[in-house]
Amino acid sequence: MAAYYEQDDGIVLSTTITQYVYVTVKRHSNLFDEPIRVNYKVSEEVQTIDEIENNIVRECLRLLEVDPPIYISMVGDVPVSTGLGGSSALAVGLLNALHSVKGERVSAGQLAEEACHIEIDVLGEPIGKQDQYAAAFGGLNVFTFKSDDTVSVRPKNLAQSVRSELFESLLMFWTGNLRDARAVLAEQRANVEAERGRLRKMSDQVVELEAVLGTDPFNLAAFGRVLDHGWRLKRGLASGISSGAIDELYERAIAAGAHGGRLCGAGGGGFLLFVTPPDRREAVRHALAGFTELPVAHEVHGSHVVIPFEQ
Repeated sequence: MAAYYEQDDGIVLSTTITQYVYVTVKRHSNLFDEPIRVNYKVSEEVQTIDEIENNIVRECLRLLEVDPPIYISMVGDVPVSTGLGGSSALAVGLLNALHSVKGERVSAGQLAEEACHIEIDVLGEPIGKQDQYAAAFGGLNVFTFKSDDTVSVRPKNLAQSVRSELFESLLMFWTGNLRDARAVLAEQRANVEAERGRLRKMSDQVVELEAVLGTDPFNLAAFGRVLDHGWRLKRGLASGISSGAIDELYERAIAAGAHGGRLCGAGGGGFLLFVTPPDRREAVRHALAGFTELPVAHEVHGSHVVIPFEQ
């Protein structure tokens, strides 16, 4: 969040995973009555860009000055409001597709910054920049957010054995709770000054995680312990980040043998992620029986055009 990195550099260790948002953009046929159609969980059929209710779609079209007729379809592997950065992935993917419609190829950095501008500056969302940069660049990276509003991107090139062990250890479970992150994030932003010491400790953990990733042999338990400490710090940043039910699920997995983990996203619901040694994975799954597991694997690529737009 800018409230933090305007004074202290913000830093995250971030990865993309093999769960996707798919965006289709084409010129809408004049055989239809409406010049603009936007399909997601609802279908919007409107005459002008200003009438579009989907905030991200409306502002992406305005920013890139893409005129009707236009057809946009969006579908994701994971529901929105689950803490996995789906809204930012949508913004990045839609911008990428709209640039393709205009015959433009742009950098990952430009896509990330345009998505940040729309979500943070235009729509006023109380969020940070990490999700947009992750979706645009893809892979495992250290992102540093500086006081001059620039972002440095440092890819983490791990040995294949370390990458395999790390990602094969990740178990992710759906808590069953959708949440609106705005209230949690607004409270967290308001608490930045009071919690700056806690936030600095969380930033310092990136250095710890990088050190663990550089050890030979890789110490999975140490990696998990850092995440566990980070989650226990994060829970104190705002009242809605965790709940009794989430804490109970988390402790159940730890008791079954997970080294550590965290709730993904702002908090309040979504997915619980655990670092779990091979011999304890089935025990953790048994401990969280009844909660849907989401497969987690490493995705190297960020947003990319699958089928280029043809004029």
